Amino acid sequence: METKHWTVEINISEDDDTTTQARAVLFAGGSMRVTGKGTARRNPVDRPVPEIGDELAVSRALEDLGHRLHAVASSDIAHLSGPA
Repeated sequence: METKHWTVEINISEDDDTTTQARAVLFAGGSMRVTGKGTARRNPVDRPVPEIGDELAVSRALEDLGHRLHAVASSDIAHLSGPA
């Protein structure tokens, strides 16, 4: 049985005090790399709690990453399901 190691790197940036952006990059060995992005925006009347913006932006980036990885797998299946 072979064990594989994939890594997800998450980068968070705050554009101003109301917008947080996150990028989740999956490194899956070889040249396979999939990136998801997420954004969180704070309503200016809400209290500034940066951790909440980080959590929302990262969760959205990971969700986007999951959808993109699923699309890659679906594409691979479609290519392999055709005539040999």
